[in-house]
Formats: sequence, C-alpha cells, structure tokens
Amino acid sequence: MTMNQPKNMISNAGHYKALIYLGWPIIIGQVGVIVLSFADTLMIGHHSTPELGAASFVNNMFNLGIIFCTGFSYGLTPVIGEFYGNKKFHEAGAALKSSLLANGLVGLLLTLFFYILYLNVGNLGQPAELIPLIKPYYLTLLASLVFIMLFNGFKQFADGITDTKTAMWILVAGNTMNIIGNYLLIYGKFGFPEMGLLGAGISTLFSRIAMLAAFVWIFFLSKRYTRYKIGFFRSVRLSGTFRRLNALGWPIGLQMGMETASFNLSAVMIGWLGTFPLAAHQIMCTISTVAFLVYYGMGAAVAVRVSHFSGQNDWANVRRVAYSGLRIILVLAVSISSVLFLLRNVMGGWFTESTEVSALVATLMIPMLLFQFGDGLQITFANALRGVADVKPMMFIAFISYFIISLPLGYFFGFVLHWGTVGVWMALPFGLTSAGVMFWLRFRKHAKGKE
Repeated sequence: MTMNQPKNMISNAGHYKALIYLGWPIIIGQVGVIVLSFADTLMIGHHSTPELGAASFVNNMFNLGIIFCTGFSYGLTPVIGEFYGNKKFHEAGAALKSSLLANGLVGLLLTLFFYILYLNVGNLGQPAELIPLIKPYYLTLLASLVFIMLFNGFKQFADGITDTKTAMWILVAGNTMNIIGNYLLIYGKFGFPEMGLLGAGISTLFSRIAMLAAFVWIFFLSKRYTRYKIGFFRSVRLSGTFRRLNALGWPIGLQMGMETASFNLSAVMIGWLGTFPLAAHQIMCTISTVAFLVYYGMGAAVAVRVSHFSGQNDWANVRRVAYSGLRIILVLAVSISSVLFLLRNVMGGWFTESTEVSALVATLMIPMLLFQFGDGLQITFANALRGVADVKPMMFIAFISYFIISLPLGYFFGFVLHWGTVGVWMALPFGLTSAGVMFWLRFRKHAKGKE
C-alpha cells in the first residue's frame, strides 16, 4: 500500500518505514552541518579563546538570519507536496522557479538588514577586545546569505519530491570542503596564510557557493529532473505561485526566526557576563544543535509526507503521519539525551583548554537536557502544520512562547535572581515546551476540523 492510495488507511508501521526512508538522508545532511559546526568551534577554540567568543556572537547573530532563510524556503513544501502527490510534475517545476525568485529577493533583503546591523555592532555591549575579531568574520558570513537562500530553494524542492539523497550528498561534500578549508586557513597549513577566525569565514563562504553550484548543475543537467525542467522553462506567469510562497514562507520564517532569536538574544545577555560565559554558550549551542537538527530532519520528513496526504484530502493518514513522527522523534530524544548526560563532564574539554569554560559547559548541560522533550514536540507539530499549510497561527504561538515567556524568564533568572548563565538557559525549557503544546493543540483542531 502506498501514499498514492488516498483513502486507504496505512498502518503505523507503514508510516514509520516511510518516514525513516525519507528522513534519514535529511538527518545525515543535517548531521553534516553540525559536524561542520563542531569542527569550526573546535578549531577556533584551540586557536584562541577570544576568537571563540567572537565566533559565538557572530554565529548566534547569523543563525537568526539563516534559520529564517530556511523557514521561508519551507513554504515550498506544501506546494510541491500537493503537486507531487497529485502527479503534477510540470507545475512542481514551475513552482521551483517561483521559489528561487522569492528566495533570492528575501536573501537580498536580509543582506541589507544584517549590513545595517553590522554598522552598529559596536553598540551591542560586547567585550571591546572582541570587536576587531567580530567585524571581518561578520562580513564574510554576510556575503553568503543569498547563496544559502538559493540553495534552500533547490533543497526544499528535492525533498518535496522525495529525492532527499541529492541534498544529503551535496551537504556532506560541501561541509567536508569547509572543514578542509578551515584547517588550511585557520592554522595556515601547506603554504596558506594563518588567518584564524577570518579564515573560517572565508572557507564557509566558498563552500556555500560550491554547494549551490552543485545543485544547479545537477538540476539542469541530470535526466532525473527532466519532467520538472519542462515546467521550469515553460512557465511564464509566476505571480500566483509567487504570492502563495510568500504567504506560506513568511509566517514559517518568522516562527523559526523567533525560536532562534530566543537563543541569539540570550547570547547578547550572556555577553554582558563576559568572554568565558559567551564561549561556553557557543559550545552549548553547538551541542544542542546536534539534537535539534536530528529531530528536524525527521520533522522535515513529517512535513513532506503530511503534505502529500493533505493534497489528496486524506486527513486520517495526515494525523497518523504526525503522531508516528512524534514517536520516532521522542525515541531519538531519549537516546541523544542519555549520551549527552553521560558525556556532560568531558565535552567542554573537546572544544577548549579553559577549565572555567569546561566547568560551565557541564553545568549548562542540565537545562539543555530539560528542553529536549519540548523541542521534539514543537518540531513535530510545527512541521505537521507546515505540511497542511496552516502556518499563520505559528507566528503568534512563537511570539508568545519565545518573547513573552522565554526571554523575560531568561533575564529574570539570570540577572534578577543572579543565577547568571545557568539562569538564562533555565528559561529555554519553558519557551520550547509552551510552543510544543500550542502547536499540538492547533494541529489537532485543524486536522479534526478537516477530517
């Protein structure tokens, strides 16, 4: 029995199998991203602690933009899923063209926004000794935003037609290229200049350009995309799909951006406490992102498969996909949390030789483990809502969870109660779990109404 038989109920085991088949290449690609983040943090941390602190600030700032970019591109999933589920392959190719146009324009808009932020970076309360390190690294990452947006357009298209392996291999190759470039340029190996943190930024920029070039080459020259290329080249009127992509993409991007902002603005608060807390925060963000990206790889599979059944108006299977995905993600959460708990006292030493930073990392591991359930819950049902194109309420839920609950609690715990860095992190479980519960309630209401 396949997903193309719209009114036949598929067993939970069938959904597990399909989700794992779709999700594992996405997870591998996501793990490649986090391996790169680990490598960046390890290499920069062992080059110097001030550079690690500068990287923490810049990466947290740009993570906001990159996650928004990714969220905006996710607006393509229900569109492509609907076309693919109903075998409208030419229309799917035309939707890709509209997506690339929309993503490119949003990339340029974000580049302008972050350049204005760059002009004011000295006024954000960061340690003065980090500013000369922050500025050049910031500019190299700024130059890569448009390339990320266009790559995301191709990736979401490929994922939506269940070709999740292409993006996986491109991400693995690009991240390997980035790690090699880091080694050469951070430490000055094999005749290359020793550039430290700036070298890491240059390596990242060139790898992102290369990954986009690889996807362009594969799409336009590979036979596997022939039926989609016909629609891509023949489509003339893009306004309808373009408007729909923006209507879907902006709410998803804002929802994911607000979630990321709860971490990024926490980094600003932690920067008020000094260089060592900021370095520990960077290490913890790198570690916690491992779990997030694994969960989100499976969550993306949920969105793709939900979009196929939603396009066929098969709401019984829409619900089964979502709850099957939740069970898989919770199993992943328990497994990952167990490993991180056992390694909590040694992981800091992998990134830095500073005993103070390592001790703080071990302390921050506890609040991080507390938000794993909430993170898994909100990822599952945010992606289920994305798959059924019910995205506008996600913005309001995210605003309440992260700006009304999480950030004020972070300031209260960290600075009013004087719990410091641990206090700022203790607020995150409240925000993520609140979001998860509200996304679940919204999905349940929407699916029951349709069914």
